[in-house]
Formats: sequence, structure tokens, C-alpha cells
Amino acid sequence: MISEEDPSSGVIHRLAGKDLLSLDDLDTLQMHALLDTAQYYKAHREVRPLVGKTLGLLFRKASTRTRVSFMVAMYHLGGEAIDLNPNVIQVGRGESVKDTARVLSRYVDALAIRTFEQAELEEFADYCSIPVINALTDLEHPCQILADLLTMKETFGTLKGLTMVYIGDGNNIVHSLLLGCAKVGMNLNIATPPGYEPLSSMVARAQEIATQTDCTISLLKDPEEAAKDAHALYTDVWASMGQEEEAEIRQRAFAGYQINDELCALANPRAIVLHCLPAHRGEEISEEALEGPQSRVWDQAENRLHAQKAILAALLGPST
Repeated sequence: MISEEDPSSGVIHRLAGKDLLSLDDLDTLQMHALLDTAQYYKAHREVRPLVGKTLGLLFRKASTRTRVSFMVAMYHLGGEAIDLNPNVIQVGRGESVKDTARVLSRYVDALAIRTFEQAELEEFADYCSIPVINALTDLEHPCQILADLLTMKETFGTLKGLTMVYIGDGNNIVHSLLLGCAKVGMNLNIATPPGYEPLSSMVARAQEIATQTDCTISLLKDPEEAAKDAHALYTDVWASMGQEEEAEIRQRAFAGYQINDELCALANPRAIVLHCLPAHRGEEISEEALEGPQSRVWDQAENRLHAQKAILAALLGPST
């Protein structure tokens, strides 16, 4: 089981058996506990709480970091992962979600699902008797943001009162950043071109949380205004999966919304550069910013592994 030396073990144990569909499924204490636990597992490779447990990966979208980090995380924790490719199981041929969910619940101990609609993820959770984890939907990407917050915590030692700046498309990354930053008391400035703002419902929810955690959520148009004195500059591709046909239109719309040396010079001198990857160098981020001394992109990518160890250990609970 999770070692009692882990200071977050009590809070973590209370997450056993639950789903992680959104960062709004976690309260502030649970968010911090998961980050503490991720740091614990990063430092204690020998701890293997999930011996005999199996994770199913059901991915309708391509994946490098999420797929590999979940598989390796289960291996490090003593368990196993099975790739449930929709093209070779019956859900890809029309078997209903509710039937698939109930069958898989008899075979595996948890499901990590990457799909398009949040509604499909929620339907799986409704019919599964095992934990379901959001491995990315068009609405949210909670696992990524936990890794981002872990990277910030490692860099600055704290999260409360820092300022994160996101430059680019108001996509699923932004929706989860809104919730994650608000829950840990981190200020968030979002700069998007007109028409590419995050969903107003997600902004409203984050602002509601922010009143309780004493931080600010700001939507801006000017990247330079957003970047002033920031502790982190974050971006994502301009055209996400499923938006490839819009790439040319988006390149015109997002001209000027690039993280580069000029934008970094406006931020706090200790500011770091983040990107959830894959990156289009020369578009949303310059080569110099991605590879420069302020970049923590590769640490951020590694931290997907450790954040997901914490998620898996928490939701699957101790081995019996």
C-alpha cells in the first residue's frame, strides 16, 4: 500500500474507488495530496502498491505521453496495463458503451479513456463498477494539468500566489488549467484571439473557486499584457486533434500568439516555459523558447509519469 511515511496517505486513501473525470472531482486538499504523493513516488521507485492490479487503456485518439506514461506507471507500481484498442474490440464495431463498460469492469481494475466527447466518458463511468480516468477528452485533460502543477511546485516550492500565463487556443488544456490553478490558489492569465476563448461555463466555475482560494482568473487578448511578471508561460498547438482542417485559418488567427524570447523577457526573471506537447516549433512556440534555459518542457513531460502514479495509487487503492 501507500507508505504511511507519505504525509498525504490519509487523504489519498479516501479517493479509492472514485473516478477522475474532471479536476472538479477533486477538492483543494486532494489536489495537494496528489501532488505530494507524486513527489513521493518520484523519489521512491521501490514502492509497489498495485501488485496484481490491471489498468485498461481505451484510446480513441492518438497518444504518446499519456499512453506510455500510464503503462510505465502501472509497471513501476507493480501492476499491468492492457491496450484496449477500439479498432480490435467490439466497441469499435458498435457494441454499446454500457455493455462494454460492464464487461470490462469484470476484467480490469480501472479504465483510462481518451475519447472525443466528455459525455461518452461519463457514460462509461455511469456503467463501470471500477474507477474511470479521463486520459483526455475535447473538454478536459486533468492528468496533464496535475503534471503541470507538479512541475511548478518542483520549480518554485509552492503554488499559492504564483501566476501562470496561457497563450493560445482556449481548448481542453485551458479548461483543466482553469480548474487546477483556481483550486491551488494560482493566478491564471489566458490570452486568446477573439473567438477562441475557453467555454464561459468553465471560466465561471474557475472564478467561483478562485473567490474561495484568493486568486485571480483573467481573460485577455494581448499576450504581452498577460505575460508581465508571470512565473510560467504555457502554450499548446493551435489546432488540436480533430481540428486539422482548420489549421490554415488558425495560423492566421493566432499570428502574434507565440511564446518566444521577446515574450519571455516580459515575465518574471525566474519564469519557466511549459508546453504539453507535441509542439509545432515556429508556430505556437519558438525553437529558442522550447530549447532554452527557461524551458521545463521535458521535466513536465516526465512528470506525467509521476502524477499518474499518484492518480492510479489513489483510485485503485492498496492491493489485497
